[in-house]
Amino acid sequence: MQNLKESLTLVRTRIERACTASGRPVDAARLLAVSKTFGADSIRAAAEAGQSAFGESYVQEALDKRAALADLALEWHFIGPVQSNKTRDIAAHFDWVHGVDRLKVAQRLSDARDPAAAPLQVCVQVNISCEASKSGCDPAQAQALCAAVAKLPRLRLRGLMGIPAPIKDARDARAPFHELRVLFENIRASGLPLDTISAGMTDDLEIAIAEGSTLVRVGTAIFGQRIPT
Repeated sequence: MQNLKESLTLVRTRIERACTASGRPVDAARLLAVSKTFGADSIRAAAEAGQSAFGESYVQEALDKRAALADLALEWHFIGPVQSNKTRDIAAHFDWVHGVDRLKVAQRLSDARDPAAAPLQVCVQVNISCEASKSGCDPAQAQALCAAVAKLPRLRLRGLMGIPAPIKDARDARAPFHELRVLFENIRASGLPLDTISAGMTDDLEIAIAEGSTLVRVGTAIFGQRIPT
């Protein structure tokens, strides 16, 4: 677990340096530790090292971890594709959802959220590279979807999430992050109070931060290679 603490320190240093290099405050981008497939003991160790926000993609696995870590005040983010039959559990047990790409899913999350609970924080996922195999709404539909989500009770629209296609050339890799930021700014200009760009992972967090990401989702650089499921 000492290695995990060191890994967290290295990732935080990368984030701070990327923010500085981009002329942004060192705390402009927040770290979300992607803990899917890793056990509750790894999350506990990361929490002891100061990490409080964790990302999960498998509902039942996440619920089991939440139960095992009920003594800790953690923030839970659902970052995988949201299936309609999972919306009730997601609405009940998560603080954030990053994968909303259809109004039907947003409506079901809103309907299932406890009115007494804090609003569910939502990012609309945009298929910024227009990949047929990837979730996310078409960029041309993002503004309309954001406007509709913002009207739903018990949800709070926070921003956009994107996962660009892997690109080896750094110059080409920056383009989809730039497009996501431009889309974010255009939607904000329309009057919607967005404040979050959820973009960037282990291999490309510096590029994402340079293009305005406010939340990077990092798993491998913290926990190691993911355990196959």
